[in-house]
Amino acid sequence: MAFSIILGGIAGLSFLLLLWQWLVAVRFPLHRREASRSAEPPVTLLKPLKGCDETTRASLRSWFTQEYCGAVQILFGVASGEDPVCQIVRDLIAEFPKQDVQLLVCDSLSGTNLKVAKLKEIERAAKHELLVISDADVRVPPDLLSNLAAPLAGAKCGLVNCFYQFANPTTLAMDWEAIAMNADFWAQVLQSRSLKPLDFALGAVMATRRENLRRIGGFAALADCLADDYQLGQRIARDGYHIALSPVTVQCWSAPMGWRAVWKHQLRWARTIRVCQPTPYFFSILNNATLWPLIWLAVSFSTPILLATTGAVFVRMLSAIDLQRRLNRPDTRGLFKLVGLSWLAPLKDLLQFALWLGAFVGNTIEWRGRTMRLRGDGSLVAQE
Repeated sequence: MAFSIILGGIAGLSFLLLLWQWLVAVRFPLHRREASRSAEPPVTLLKPLKGCDETTRASLRSWFTQEYCGAVQILFGVASGEDPVCQIVRDLIAEFPKQDVQLLVCDSLSGTNLKVAKLKEIERAAKHELLVISDADVRVPPDLLSNLAAPLAGAKCGLVNCFYQFANPTTLAMDWEAIAMNADFWAQVLQSRSLKPLDFALGAVMATRRENLRRIGGFAALADCLADDYQLGQRIARDGYHIALSPVTVQCWSAPMGWRAVWKHQLRWARTIRVCQPTPYFFSILNNATLWPLIWLAVSFSTPILLATTGAVFVRMLSAIDLQRRLNRPDTRGLFKLVGLSWLAPLKDLLQFALWLGAFVGNTIEWRGRTMRLRGDGSLVAQE
């Protein structure tokens, strides 16, 4: 009896945490735009690249078509001039000959995190104080730079970042992962922010000043970190600066992935978060609004508990539909797809428990074809 009461309490807590997460997401002014300005500061975009797929050209091209009044310098960094992405960049440079763009081959990379190693090299060629750092697979709206630059006009703002959408889930495994990215992740970030100011960064797109970067030791200080975006934001926050969250969203595009690739990606993400925030991640299992009601039902089956569990799972599915709708703003056909795949939300929760356990029982990850060992401080060691 006592055990059933305890499980019922945990199930009730998980449901309240779900409602809290949903509420803070509903209240956030997602997709709101800053008013356009006649004068904007010059910006340098740092874009490390490796490889390409059928989505790469459109993603890179979106940076060439920014509606921005200030000067924009774009620096692409690759490890080899033979990388197939180089031809895409050269084609875009030819298409936009008036743009200030360089393709830099970084042949002396140092550090375990090769993305950061490229950033360290190409940042030396930056002309401007305002830096924008973006992953290769990110596609952006034409007013993004304007909305990133505006908060940095304030002296105490040290970094601006934004939420991202998993834009093209093309397999069932990717639809399952989309629940984690398009429904849960951004709402959980806002849930955390409702308790304390944001002290980390989301790495799809980040904007900061070179002075803020210099004060934390530059990219060299992040050369062996897996979660370089998290560490960049945390170190700038520790330096006394505010981390701003822009309501403008960007899109992340991916080549098709099956269950194996998606699982590896989610496990890498889980182990990364566990290392970065071990205590919050340990207690994050209480946020699982499907797992705990089902355990409660399995231990103490009764009609009232069955109804409570059914209601909790139904609300969980509704929240997943609504949060994805708010982030993605789908058309009617896309909304019907979200409704039809809403059953993936409770499935995601159940598999999330396995990921949660996996985050604590191992310290190896696979990243871009390399097997790495994750140290307790978040740094990486390459495995032979």
